Amino acid sequence: MPSAPVVVAVAPGSPAARAGVLVGDEIVSVAGEVPRDVIEWRWLVDDADVELEVRRGGVERTVAVAKRAGEPLGAEVSSAVFDRVRTCDNHCAFCFIHQLPPGMRHSLYLKDDDYRLSFLYGNFTTLTRFTEADFERVLLEGLSPLHVSIHATDPEVRSQLLRNRRGGPSLRWLKALLDAGITVRGQIVVCPGVNDGTVLDDTLCGILDEYPTLDALAVVPLGVSRYNHEPEMRPHTASEALAVVELVESWQATYLRLLDRRLVHAADEYYLLARRPFPPAEHYEGFSMHEDGIGMARTFERELLGQAESPTGTQSGFFAWVDGAPASGYRAPRTGSVDPARPTARLAADGAAMVRLRPRRDAPVAVLTGTYGAAVLRPLLDAIGRDDVRVLAVENTFFGGNTGVTGLLTGTDLARVLAREPDGHRYLLPDVCLSEGRFLDGTTPDDLPRPVEIVPTDGVALREALR
Repeated sequence: MPSAPVVVAVAPGSPAARAGVLVGDEIVSVAGEVPRDVIEWRWLVDDADVELEVRRGGVERTVAVAKRAGEPLGAEVSSAVFDRVRTCDNHCAFCFIHQLPPGMRHSLYLKDDDYRLSFLYGNFTTLTRFTEADFERVLLEGLSPLHVSIHATDPEVRSQLLRNRRGGPSLRWLKALLDAGITVRGQIVVCPGVNDGTVLDDTLCGILDEYPTLDALAVVPLGVSRYNHEPEMRPHTASEALAVVELVESWQATYLRLLDRRLVHAADEYYLLARRPFPPAEHYEGFSMHEDGIGMARTFERELLGQAESPTGTQSGFFAWVDGAPASGYRAPRTGSVDPARPTARLAADGAAMVRLRPRRDAPVAVLTGTYGAAVLRPLLDAIGRDDVRVLAVENTFFGGNTGVTGLLTGTDLARVLAREPDGHRYLLPDVCLSEGRFLDGTTPDDLPRPVEIVPTDGVALREALR
């Protein structure tokens, strides 16, 4: 529902702080205009001497902020979209939102198809609800890059995949965006027996014919949970995964010859399923789709081995835009993270607080990760001679199916594994499975039977934690 943005943080000494802006203030208007989203908010507060109309304690008041043009306001607001989020009107059989178990928090069930969230958070939009006014705004404000779900370039096949008659015609917007110079990154979710094989081959040919200026294209496998109600949706077999990898690599050679770049990349999961080695780092051409599972294994390897001084890209977790990501976008530092340095506490059976101190730094170490992460991490730890570090692969029984990524781990499954582990050890947990300090099932690290250290999900952070 439409709502006024609320100030959640004010930087000390900033123009907002000097003017008296307070946490909890509702922003009614900026310079007389009501911002629709955080993008428009940024434009409005970028001017010099901004006038804010705020609601505080039910009373509206004007706050004049003295600042230079371009100087940061110093106030962070609560959400990315202040008017209605544009929800998805497709009915894709492969949509993971449809495969969530019942009883989770309401925000996780919201399907968006909003180009603004595509720009801010890297969400993928199908463009079926994209309009001429949206196109004009994207060009005027330079909202780039955008992320588009393609799935198939044949209009009839795409309409069938999206279960939306606008599925095919809406690709005209993709061409218009590319022709206007907007950077667009695409995604194909491959459903075995539906849009693989000759359909995928035809799609990659269609990319070359109609959308050769696409910045990058990710080919990712279908995720199936145990709550899936679409019988034709099933996980890939190893042979099907191998066929996808070989087809993508064949088209990479074609693109490289004709476009001087590979353009399309298969997700790391495909290489794990096909039992094929990951391509060299240079094949990923800058890792522009790192957040989408393209080249994560190679970047993690480079970071852990000390070949990269800083992390590559950001891993903000699943459902991050609705649940804990900063309003400024998925590339910004996340708020609400758990402080790994503080002791954690939980309640004993009698209700008394039990403080759990962190184990000693020289205690035995175990890394908690999903089954896919474990397949990547074990050989890397062996390569650096860390046979003293255990890898705990946590099977995802909460979602079930072929769910194996670390970002979908829940406290329920972590608690099951940790309950069998000895006390006093150091248990390192990647932060990608947390949003606002909570797991997707609503539990927190304090609910786990062993204390854990929250570590950023990259090889640099893990190397530092192990050191």
